[in-house]
Amino acid sequence: MDIYLFDQLLKGRIPKDKRILDAGCGSGRNLVYFFRTGYDVHAVDRSADAIRDVRMLARKLAPHWPDDHARVESIEKLSFANDSFDVVISNAVLHFAASEANFHQMVHEMWRVLRPGGLLFVRLASRIGMEDKIEVLGGEHYKLPDGSIRFLVDEAQLHRTAEKLQGILLEPIKTVNVGNQRCMTTWCLKKPHILFFDPIEEIQPDGEHSSHQATWPET
Repeated sequence: MDIYLFDQLLKGRIPKDKRILDAGCGSGRNLVYFFRTGYDVHAVDRSADAIRDVRMLARKLAPHWPDDHARVESIEKLSFANDSFDVVISNAVLHFAASEANFHQMVHEMWRVLRPGGLLFVRLASRIGMEDKIEVLGGEHYKLPDGSIRFLVDEAQLHRTAEKLQGILLEPIKTVNVGNQRCMTTWCLKKPHILFFDPIEEIQPDGEHSSHQATWPET
């Protein structure tokens, strides 16, 4: 399990009665503990191979876990209803965004399926602390010293996004430099119980900006 996700467990933010979505689960490395301890957990990934691996893992660790709790689908268009989960995990996913619009689309979908009072846990590569070590490629994409090309945000972007979502930062944004090859940032947001229905500006795929009323229900 990602050590920073484990930290959230130690802080008591993911008790056993919570319903969890791992959005971009990969082969399920963050699911082992949840399978073993009987959490109500769901997983999605765009890779059919990854979902097959998760189902095989579950058969070993949680034999009664339904196969349909793991689905092949994109984070940009989740099939779950609004307010379906108490915790949404996004670990090493958002830095694969194709564009800023795509980044916001994924974040908004995860926020949509998160219940009021729920936790959005995000770990992603960022340009925080890497400003003088990355090569600018355009469109918020950068070449890192390890040779990978990623969509990288900075701290100001994360704060702006949290403000638009009306999300509450559960702790300061934390960034770890990994051998001067990349920086990984942890971003933990709580979805408020009462949402104020102010216009939220979104970036459309064509680069245009539009405003709409938030559609999440009050509770």
